[in-house]
Amino acid sequence: MDFTFLGTGAGMPAKERNVTSLALSFPEYDGDLWLFDCGEGTQRQILYSSVKLTRLTVIFLTHLHGDHLFGLPGILGSRSFQGAETPLTIIGPPGLGKFVETSLHVSGTHLHYPVIVREIVQSGIVHENEHFVVAVKSLDHGILSYGYRITEKDQPGELLVEKLRQNGIEPGPIYREFKEKPAVVLPDGRCVKTAPFVGEKRKGRRIAIIGDTRPCDQAVELSEHADVLIHEATFRHEAAGMAHDYHHSTSVQAAQIAKRASARTLILTHLSSRYQKEEQSALLKEAKGVFLNTLLAADLWTYHLIRQPR
Repeated sequence: MDFTFLGTGAGMPAKERNVTSLALSFPEYDGDLWLFDCGEGTQRQILYSSVKLTRLTVIFLTHLHGDHLFGLPGILGSRSFQGAETPLTIIGPPGLGKFVETSLHVSGTHLHYPVIVREIVQSGIVHENEHFVVAVKSLDHGILSYGYRITEKDQPGELLVEKLRQNGIEPGPIYREFKEKPAVVLPDGRCVKTAPFVGEKRKGRRIAIIGDTRPCDQAVELSEHADVLIHEATFRHEAAGMAHDYHHSTSVQAAQIAKRASARTLILTHLSSRYQKEEQSALLKEAKGVFLNTLLAADLWTYHLIRQPR
């Protein structure tokens, strides 16, 4: 599972940080690709990454502020220009459908693939496929803003090949049946239960992506025991009053959320353009003082999440 940060800034682009967009790809699942938020210039950022629009299947929007949304029409058009024909699902708050329809109509953009827009009307599950369940809760921002929790379904355990061979069961198509069925019939007529020949299930990974928000209980709930928590950190802690007034969080508040939620790793993003490198380092240091396993995202940086034993 790979997280590529296409934009990590807040409000407006800066020289070092474009506005918000995050690509989440799944090499272990045939390279499927999701996008979280789509600020202006996202498609240009993609040119400097390994992200392929033709692999894109779902776009999730946390909220409809421009720094999270204005890159969407360009992404839709470019995906069509690149020859994609498979459906694309876009999920986000009410008003998203009107924005997509109007921007495509006014610009005369014709897509060669179906677009499915799903507007979120309440907290709960908003997307599910063979491998993942995605749920949302509303946060505390100036407009309706959602946080996302991605839960990977538990994976089958490893096939105990040596044990199979010890029982006279040699490799072949039947090994697949041992992973997929509760019992199999062997060529010699024996009916064998498969459970003793398969290791324990591997627990699925848990991800939380927290959109723009003040600190709130919903952010903690979404982030509970997350392997990775990606949280906005628009301001340094000295600007906590300003963060509150503008419905945002500080780096320390993001770290407090991670600590309360017992997350494994916190990644800070969505930094105000007022902060240059030195102050960005201070922002990270503040957060690490509360939650040690904290990282600071940078544009075009990719974080790799592997499965860890629980």
